[in-house]
Amino acid sequence: MFSNAHIGIDLGTANTLVYTKSKGLIIDEPTIVAINTKTKEIVAFGEEAKKMVGKTPISIEVVRPLKDGVIADFDTTTQLLKLIMQKASKKLGTALRKPTVIVCTPSGATSVERRAIQDAVRQSGAKEVQLMEEPVAAAIGAGLPVNEPVASMIVDIGGGTTEVGIISFGGVVASNTVKSAGDRMDEAIIHFVRKEYNVIIGEPTAENIKKTIGHALVPHTVEQMDVRGRDLVTGLPKTIHLSSTQIQGVLKESLEIILEVVRATLEIIPPELSGDIVDHGVVLTGGGALLKDMKEWLSSVIEVPVHLAPEPLQSVAIGTGKSYFISERKQKVAK
Repeated sequence: MFSNAHIGIDLGTANTLVYTKSKGLIIDEPTIVAINTKTKEIVAFGEEAKKMVGKTPISIEVVRPLKDGVIADFDTTTQLLKLIMQKASKKLGTALRKPTVIVCTPSGATSVERRAIQDAVRQSGAKEVQLMEEPVAAAIGAGLPVNEPVASMIVDIGGGTTEVGIISFGGVVASNTVKSAGDRMDEAIIHFVRKEYNVIIGEPTAENIKKTIGHALVPHTVEQMDVRGRDLVTGLPKTIHLSSTQIQGVLKESLEIILEVVRATLEIIPPELSGDIVDHGVVLTGGGALLKDMKEWLSSVIEVPVHLAPEPLQSVAIGTGKSYFISERKQKVAK
């Protein structure tokens, strides 16, 4: 019954999500794999592999096969997608044979990068692979009127990239991509702690700091947090105290890059569409949209209403999955 199934995949730098018409979102796993360095086989993926970061023996390496929204390790990505397809089959309670897959790509991806994504998905068992630009998928998933002659502006702050797109009549009027998003914020926190305190922390710890006491660039009540890491001088475990104002300063550069790309996109759209954006505002999606005070800060600096998508972490996956059924319905109406 599912031999001609249609599924949507959000193959993200940080997380991979799978959406189906029958059961909605069925998979939401970190895009991380643990590989046996001798056999080159994947021993764990997703949440299980994420728990292994920084805790594995020499024989096991934990890697992220995607970087900045595109494939960095083709073979590992293909293996990961096969495992995801198998898990999707179990979730659906049937063998998912040769489905038609719609997968999103960054709007700034090159033709070579797009081809790599297409080939990896096809080799994982897909019958047909259709590519979709990330801003359009995010807008559909956020419930915006993408098929109407009204400008909808989406800012998708993911793990590897921030995608800014303005959509009208089902197409992208203007878009920009910048490689400044959640991962760069984590890297900045790791670098700061190392430079300021001579302490090394891992990516999971940096991400936890960002989520717990990270704030966008607005005044806020100061928060404190204890963080454990390894002292560079003694090599022993050490606990340090961080404040939200310190982390706010660390995130400033990444946030200003995001602001710059939002402004640059607004500057290149036709004047007729500018009024729509003033009226309807900007919609934030992606994990970075959940940074504390992000909505308030962005609204204050671009002087346009800013809204948070209903499901910011899932918007792209939902839009990627729903896009097929929207186009299918339009074809039936046309007939």
